[in-house]
Amino acid sequence: MSAGPELSSIATALGDLTRQVTTIAEGLERTDRDDLAKELFEAERALLAAGRRLAKVVDALNPR
Repeated sequence: MSAGPELSSIATALGDLTRQVTTIAEGLERTDRDDLAKELFEAERALLAAGRRLAKVVDALNPR
């Protein structure tokens, strides 16, 4: 199996997980656990950065 399709699938899953983390963080933001929301938003930023880096690799493996 080529790495491109596999990494593309991982990138899609990472995007889904990032959205889930964001949703949970937004829910916690409106509670007395906003400290946890801040931590999750930090994790969200890291996941977004990882997604961008992964997308660059996928693009490099699948030139148009």
